[in-house]
Amino acid sequence: QVQLVESGGGLVQPGGSLRLSCAASGSIFKLNVMGWYRQAPGKERDLVASTTSGGSTNYGDSVKGRFTISRDNAKNTVYLQMDNLKPEDTAVYYCYAALTELSGPNFGDRELWGQGTLVTVSS
Repeated sequence: QVQLVESGGGLVQPGGSLRLSCAASGSIFKLNVMGWYRQAPGKERDLVASTTSGGSTNYGDSVKGRFTISRDNAKNTVYLQMDNLKPEDTAVYYCYAALTELSGPNFGDRELWGQGTLVTVSS
C-alpha cells in the first residue's frame, strides 16, 4: 500500500525558516494532489498549501507570501518551505495526498494522511 512519510519539523525562533518534506511510496500509484494541513491544540485542521500534479498551487490566507509549496514528481515528494515563521504557525503539520492506485486489490482512488510533524515557533 501507499504511505506518506513526513520530515523536517522542529523548533525555530520567530522569523526563522524550516522546510518540510513528504514522500509517497509503496505500490504503483498516480499522485493527483499533495498538500499540507496543520492543526493547533483545540483548533480544527486547516489547509496550509496544496499543489496539483500539473503544478498549480493554493495557499491558506495566513501563509501567503511566507510559505512556498513545491513538488518533485520524479520523487513523489512535496515540500513546504516556511519562511518568516510566526508563533501562530505552531502546529502539527500533516501531509495530504489524493492518489489513484493503479494495480493490485486496492486499485482505485485514495486519500492519505501523513503521521504529522510538529513545528514549534518560539523564542
